Parts: sequence; structure tokens; C-alpha cells
Amino acid sequence: MKKKLYTALALAGLLVMNSCTDLNEIVLDETFGSNLSDKEATEGIIAPVYARLPDIFLHTNYFALQEISTDEAILPYRGGTDWGDNGIYLAMHAHTHGATDPNIRNTWNLILQGMSRAITAINTLPTMKDASAKTFLAEARGMRAYYSMLTLDLFGLVFVKNDVGETSKIIRGEEAFEYIKSELLAVEPNLETTVGPGRLSKGAAWGLLARLYLNAGVYRDRYATQFTFKPEDMDKVIEYTDKIISSGQYQLSSDYFSIFNSDNHTNKELIFAVDQRAELNGHNRMAYFSISGDQFPLPAYPAANGTDGPAITSDFYRSWTSAYGTQDPSVDPRFYKQNISVYTNPADSCVAGDKFNMNRGILRGQQYGLIRRNGVFVKCANGDYKVAKLNYDTRNRSDLPVNFSEKIDFTVEGSNYNSGYRVLKYEFSKKSTSGRNFGDADIVILRLADIYLMRAEAKLRKSGDAAGALADVNIVRAARTASTPPPALTSMSLDLLFRERGFEFYWEMVRRPDMVRFGKYESTWTEKTNNDVKKRVFPIPQTAIDGASNIPGYLKQNDGY
Repeated sequence: MKKKLYTALALAGLLVMNSCTDLNEIVLDETFGSNLSDKEATEGIIAPVYARLPDIFLHTNYFALQEISTDEAILPYRGGTDWGDNGIYLAMHAHTHGATDPNIRNTWNLILQGMSRAITAINTLPTMKDASAKTFLAEARGMRAYYSMLTLDLFGLVFVKNDVGETSKIIRGEEAFEYIKSELLAVEPNLETTVGPGRLSKGAAWGLLARLYLNAGVYRDRYATQFTFKPEDMDKVIEYTDKIISSGQYQLSSDYFSIFNSDNHTNKELIFAVDQRAELNGHNRMAYFSISGDQFPLPAYPAANGTDGPAITSDFYRSWTSAYGTQDPSVDPRFYKQNISVYTNPADSCVAGDKFNMNRGILRGQQYGLIRRNGVFVKCANGDYKVAKLNYDTRNRSDLPVNFSEKIDFTVEGSNYNSGYRVLKYEFSKKSTSGRNFGDADIVILRLADIYLMRAEAKLRKSGDAAGALADVNIVRAARTASTPPPALTSMSLDLLFRERGFEFYWEMVRRPDMVRFGKYESTWTEKTNNDVKKRVFPIPQTAIDGASNIPGYLKQNDGY
């Protein structure tokens, strides 16, 4: 499916959920044009349904809510000059955020815009003559269910609406869970099986159903002292994960980091993803978000550097060192991948441009890379690029090495540019027109490893089947054969499974729901002591509350805000 932006917005009419959500859609094109085929027009209607996903999954927005709110990621006020942003990232990490947080507002608005576009497509596609309309109708309805899953997970509510002119009904708890389930079940028969990860497929619907059932205990009773995981729900998790695994359509990747390469659209481990291919003007910014401003991943782009954003907490790092004891955690190929051994040479080195690739994973200590002077990269006598130890030259701090430390917190020392171990999980684009702001690696929403680990969790929660859970976890670990795979585990428990999910899915925007489900979100970690259970959901943005004030009692703020 091509991402057409001619666009279908003429058919969309007014693309707002209702007057209470303050979502004014920009119409990009007022007409379809008379020369479009039925197929092109039909594709033009479904494209906007997916088009908000890249914005939701931007390096801030949803990432901030799902990662910086956890023990995994922290973003201090760098050097007292960068990432201050009125303290929003400090508050998000410390669980002192409120209803005016812009990342919360942006995520809310973008999700509801996506839902609004899905409703428009649901109402328009039945009038289209092309044979693909039936499949696209199922996708649009399924995407409405997915956007509803996001609002339920993040905000504890779901908007139910079948026509853009209606005022949405707001549901919560069991009713919201049942609604999303029924919608996914209704569309599953009409979804395709081999449309690629950028569209909703049968496999994606099965995976979303498994995720929904796994979190059902949380969604039914958000502030419970202890969540109830019903055996029948866990049976459903096992049923849908079995469907995916037995379908034979997906395959665990032997090279862990290839899952996040710039050409990962065809990686067989991906089930559902944000399509970010360069030809679709993808703008995955995950690659530059964490690394140093003096790390330049692409010889072709001397302005494409990092931004010294979030790092992992020492708490999360210590979960790795605790697991591997006397061994360095880099024995686990998910932790780190060294691409060019020359990076650690004590002397300067020379590397051909097409051979230069940054190390991936969790980056520690002194960093090596391309040296930039006066806006251009320094070259060796043979024309290759000079690679040497990096200092913070771009910050006018040549005295400060790009030497990432374990220590990172909100103190002056812990907020320096070089504090905290960094994450380079997604690869920089090799062919985008920017190199920094445009990345063409699809952002993972669901992949096969998660299917195995969800099944493992369901086995543990249903009947304490540690042996079955252990087998599933070890299947994933053993699959990473491009290098020496991590050693097989010999026992399994919920705590070990939580740790394993951290190792497998760090930086993939699932940490917050994992922490909530495993009862760890109220714990204490670096710069966070707040144990208020009300923080398990985010506040409804104040702009939405204000916009709904003309309907008394319509949009009630979440407890604790």
C-alpha cells in the first residue's frame, strides 16, 4: 500500500472526535482529482488512518510516557542548558507530572486524531467499489480498536463513536476491555495475512488480543492492591500467541540488532510496526535521541549528530550486572554490538566511509567516532575518515571527553552532557535526506519475541507452569545466533521474566505497562520516590478538560490530578 497524501481528507469532512477534544484537522487537499482509479481513491482513504502513528511514536510524546516515566530511562537537565523544557522530563520520571504536560497533551491529541480518521474511513470505505475496500474497512476498524487500546492503557478510558458527527460515549474498565476485544474479533476474519508490518494483519490482531488479555486484570481494576489475572484470560493469551507462532509467518531474528536496522521493514520478526520507510518520508528520530552531540553516525551528513537526550538509569544497568555476575553484560548480544574493533584502538585510526558503523545497544565509557572540525569530517592521508576519541567539541567543551558514566541523576554532576550510559538501538538511516531527523527504521509495536514472552507470562500466571515459561524464554534467547547467544536460563519466575522483558524490549516503549502489570511501578528508583498508585494512568490534558466544560460531567479528570 502506498501512503497517498492527495488525500482522502475531502471525504473525511470534519476530522474531529467532537468539540470536546480540540482536534482541528488540517485538510491537505480539497479534492481527489478526476484521474484517480477506484484503487487509488480507496488507498487514499486508508492511508490517513495510519499516518498519525509516526507522530505518536516520535522520540518524545509516547516514548516519554512509556519510558521516561520508568526505571529504564531518565532525561536530566543537560548541563543546565539542554532538555530543561520547564522540567517536564524531570517531573515525568519522578511521577510528579500534571495535566499541562505537553507530551501528554500531544500524545492524547494524536491518538484521537488517528481514531477520528479511522471513523471517517469506516464511514467512507463501504461506498468504494474497489475490491480492497473490504480489507481496508477491517483495517480501519481494527486501527480504531488499537487507538482505543492506547487511550485505555494511558488514560484509563475509551471513546466509542461510529460517526464523526456524534458525541463520543466514554467507557472505562470492564466495558472498555470488552469493547476493544469485540472490535478486534469482528475485524480479524477480514484482515490479510501477508500485508507487511506497516499494516494491521491477522497476526497483528492476534498479537493485540494477546496483549489486551494479558493486561485485562490491570484494565479492569486500575488501582488494585493486587491485580487478578483470570485463568480464562491467560488461556486466551496462550491461544492467540499459539496462533501466531504456529502460523509460520514470523521468525525470530538471528541478529538481534537487525530487528532495528534501517532496512528492517522486511525483517520476519516484525508483526506490527510504524512504517517509516524513506519512500514514505519516515521520521524515526530514535537513533539520535540518546547519543552525544559529538557522535556523528553518517559520513555523508556532517550535521547529523546526537542530542545528549535520555540515558538508562543505574538501576536498569544494575539489573544486567546482577544477572551476569562476574561476566560483563556484553556477553548478552542484546546488550551491545561492537561493529568496528578500531573504535577501541588507543591510537587514531582511519576507516572508509562505507565501512563506518556505530556500535549499537547500550554505550558505556569513552566513545570513538568521526572527528569534525569547522563543519567537516577530518580525513586521513589516504582519503579515509579519521576515527579517534571524542570530546564535547560541539559544546565548546573540548576538555570534556565523550566518556559515558554509569552515574546519572538530577544533580549538577549527574546532569552533565556525558552522564549516563546511552542507547543506540535503532540504526541511523543510510538513505534519508537528513540523516538526523529522518530515519527509515520501522518502529516496533509487536514482534515475535514479545509473543513468546507473553505466552511465557500467561503460563506462569495461570498455573505456575515455570517449565513451559522457561522453554519459551530460552527459545528467544537461543535464537540470537549471529553472535554467541546469551546462556540459557535454568529457572523461571515472574521476577525473572520481568527482568528478561527488560533485557529484550528496552527502549521499545513497553516498560511502563510492564512495570504496572508486574506491580513495580510504585517502586523507588533513581530520582523517583513517589508511590502513588494514581500515577498508573496519566491525567487527561487540561486542554481537553477545558474543551469539554460545555457538557457538564462529560469528561471527568482521572483521580489524583
